[in-house]
Amino acid sequence: MIEKKIFWATDILDVSLIINEDGNACILDILPHGVQHQASKSPYFEEATVPLLAIRVAGEGSEYKNSGVLLGSPITRRLKYVSHDARRLDDGTYVLDIAADDEVTGLSAKTTLTVFPGIPVVRFSTTVTNRGHQAITLTQAASAVIGGLTTREKEWWNSYTVSTANNSWFREVQWRHQTLPDVGVDDFGVAELGSDRSAYGVFALSNRGTWSTGAHLPMGYLQRNDGGETWLWQIEHNGSWRWELGDWKDSVYLAATGPESKDHVSHILDGYEAAFGALTAYRRRLRRRHQDNDNMSLIFNDYMNCLMGDPDEQKVLALVQPALDCGAEYFVIDAGWYADDGNWWDDVGFWEPSTKRFPSGFDTLLRKIRANGLIPGLWMEPEVIGVRCEVANQLPKDAFFIDADHKLIERKRYQLDFRHPLVRERMHGIICKLVKDYGVGYFKFDYNIEVVSGTTANAPSPGAGQLDHNRAYLSWVNEVFDRHPGLVIESCSSGAARMDYAMLATHSLQSTSDQQDPVRYAAIAAAAPTAVTPEQSATWAYPQKSWPAEMNALTVVNSLLGRVHLSGRLDELEAGQLKLIKDGMTVYKEIRGDLKTALPFWPLGLPKWHDQWLALGLVAARKAYLAVWRRGGDETVTLPLTRWKGTDGLRAVLLYPASLEADAKWDGQEGNLHVWLPSSVSARLFRLDLP
Repeated sequence: MIEKKIFWATDILDVSLIINEDGNACILDILPHGVQHQASKSPYFEEATVPLLAIRVAGEGSEYKNSGVLLGSPITRRLKYVSHDARRLDDGTYVLDIAADDEVTGLSAKTTLTVFPGIPVVRFSTTVTNRGHQAITLTQAASAVIGGLTTREKEWWNSYTVSTANNSWFREVQWRHQTLPDVGVDDFGVAELGSDRSAYGVFALSNRGTWSTGAHLPMGYLQRNDGGETWLWQIEHNGSWRWELGDWKDSVYLAATGPESKDHVSHILDGYEAAFGALTAYRRRLRRRHQDNDNMSLIFNDYMNCLMGDPDEQKVLALVQPALDCGAEYFVIDAGWYADDGNWWDDVGFWEPSTKRFPSGFDTLLRKIRANGLIPGLWMEPEVIGVRCEVANQLPKDAFFIDADHKLIERKRYQLDFRHPLVRERMHGIICKLVKDYGVGYFKFDYNIEVVSGTTANAPSPGAGQLDHNRAYLSWVNEVFDRHPGLVIESCSSGAARMDYAMLATHSLQSTSDQQDPVRYAAIAAAAPTAVTPEQSATWAYPQKSWPAEMNALTVVNSLLGRVHLSGRLDELEAGQLKLIKDGMTVYKEIRGDLKTALPFWPLGLPKWHDQWLALGLVAARKAYLAVWRRGGDETVTLPLTRWKGTDGLRAVLLYPASLEADAKWDGQEGNLHVWLPSSVSARLFRLDLP
């Protein structure tokens, strides 16, 4: 029996909720404003809902057989709806609070739904408060729980595909697609018996530790196979997280959580491209405002396929002029500037320049970089201290992660705990000195260890300690920006091991990979907009003297629809090779103003690691940009551009490399672009002029 219905309307989305017979608030549907599904009117559809406020406390198990980790706790059923409050903020943002109480434990829970104007994405966050007089151990607070995702299809188990993204080192942002039966969510025949409320098949993805995306992106999407409906979600947390799909009352539910209890969901009555477009717009609205995201400055970094962590005065100076000739605006000295030799892994943490590497003085070198019109930048790992570094003995024990009363060592490094005021003060002092005394305007904050055990220092549990550190670290980064507003700060974690939107809502941009092979990198670059906005997507372009022109052009194309991270031994290139790179950087500067508002599309579908042809497009006002890669196969490929089918006036203009052969012919009647590339390893960037 349905006790009450709640309808929340925004300018772009409508959210329907019900209060079920147990008194629980449940999401009924999330739809475009003014749209109603016929299935929403059926009692069956209402039965498929699950409680929105799902938490767990120590000492209580599950009520239902085989329920998912995030479902079925006794306290979830006891959390009775108390009230809701809908309001609109001064900036036009829509907010809905749903509150519930548990009279047994004295806990209160509140889920807040947020919708930014014009962006069809709902953000969920959950807060739990102890109103009682006894300590309660909270073990879970799900951010969002939504049931009935598939009840509009009779044989729902055959009508939907679930997609997830692997994100391993050197092989980031690689999506895979599986049917629901393939992941164990299927027709079990239990719901028709009418006596069991259990989830019988559960598919989950999770992360544990400080590398939030070291194995998978905290994302997923469920798409109806005809492309008419997509549920897309992402968790915003820079540590541990979990989401799960399962069958519930002969339908599918989604539950998502992270220790920070934030998650957002997009429900689009369209395909995955439209869903990723909505998510891209949401990410732009969510993040801290950075001038860098508007300027999209061109960055040279001396690491990848270049100095590789072994800089010195002469090597750096040799790269300054060719980087400037190519149009670079920042010059970043990567790892090694603080070490007298190459054995610095377990000695980092002091962050003073090496006098051996820079005998004329590090400040003198950086002044020369500035005198050439480049803003200097530095690499740093602010969260770690090597076991050989003298600072490890200067800070108190509880300034580090603790395991069984010992300072935790991961790969010969200690993990600093940013909850500790001395850690924050010391790192603020280091940053301030480098900015004011050396003129540093860019930091690449890297993080190359992973801690899965958390810390017991000043915390009730290792997980709680790690969560508070995660929050404290992001708070510290925001303080750095507040103190030095002109800074640009890149997030890097062995490439993209923390490519989440807790980090990216704070940092200016994100390293996408450490991949050193440009041909393999193409699959990462083509998929990157699923994980990060183009203007935050730092992608390497690292030309080499020994590579043919097609390979050097390909590595440039990899970066042109994101944030160019130029590298490679530019000082060794011949004049013709350097011109090829410079031409690409000129094109980038011509188009970057369009990229910061453009939305992605994939004519060949989301890239697969071994695909011979790849394609990524970005749609801007009255034009689009299309990168096409050939990594083998036939000389021609047909790119379906169905959104412009029937358009006769579309023109495909080759932007880069204009000096190498390519051909693109538009068939408006069929909506296909036929592309020819002569080399088995090649790439081109086209501009599509729309009538």
